Amino acid sequence: MIAYASLDTPIGRLLIAKTPRGVCKISLPSETDGAFFQWIVDRFPEEELIEDSKDLSDEILQLQEYFDGDRKRFTFPVDLKTSQFREKALGKVAQIPFGKTASYKEIAERINNARAVRAVGSANGSNPIPIVIPCHRVIAHDGTLGGFGGGLAMKKWLLKHEGYPLPHSD
Repeated sequence: MIAYASLDTPIGRLLIAKTPRGVCKISLPSETDGAFFQWIVDRFPEEELIEDSKDLSDEILQLQEYFDGDRKRFTFPVDLKTSQFREKALGKVAQIPFGKTASYKEIAERINNARAVRAVGSANGSNPIPIVIPCHRVIAHDGTLGGFGGGLAMKKWLLKHEGYPLPHSD
C-alpha cells in the first residue's frame, strides 16, 4: 500500500506519498496531480494507492515545521526508487546543510566522479523527493542558481527561506 496526502504550503500545494519503507514522492506545485499519480503507478504498479493523511502525519508535521522556519533537517525515512548512480548523487545532495549550497561539480567530486557533472544535474533534476532531498541547494559552479523543477522563483524562495544570501544578478 502507498499512502498519499496533500499539504498547503507557502510555495503552493504539495502531494506526498510513502511506501512502508518511507516517503517515495513529493510533488511540487508545478507538477500536475496526474503526473504525480502516474509516477507512482509506473514505479509501484502492484501497490494500492490510498489517501491517508493520518499515515503521513509525522511527515506532514515536519514539512509544516520546515515551512514555518522551525525545522532544518528531516528525520523521516525515504524510499528512493531510482538508479544506483542517482541514489548516490542524491545521497550527497541530501547532505548539503540547511542554508548552504553546493555546485553540481562539487557533488560530482563528492561521489568520486568529477566528470559526471551533467549526470549529477540529471539526477538532481529527476529528484522525486524535493525539499527533503534539497535539490534547490545545488547551484552552478559559477555561483548562479541554475535550474529547478519548481521554477527559479521557487528555488529563490526556498534558498531565501533558509537564509542563503542570494546574488543580485539572479
